[in-house]
Amino acid sequence: MEDSDAERSFALLREVEARGLLRERRTRLSILRPPYAALGLGMLRVLRVREGACETEIVTGYDGYERLFPEPVAAR
Repeated sequence: MEDSDAERSFALLREVEARGLLRERRTRLSILRPPYAALGLGMLRVLRVREGACETEIVTGYDGYERLFPEPVAAR
């Protein structure tokens, strides 16, 4: 399966469903997150799937994020 085919077939699928479909393969899971401290909101969903020689990489992200701390105010 080519990357584009895998991405189309798994795009926005819930992470737990994707892992179930890929259970026969060795997988590596990563969670894309914002560059600030935040809580993930909603479902963890598949953003990208890449087939490698030894493993399948699954990149996931939440439906949304809530910042934990207010954004710092720039000093003048």
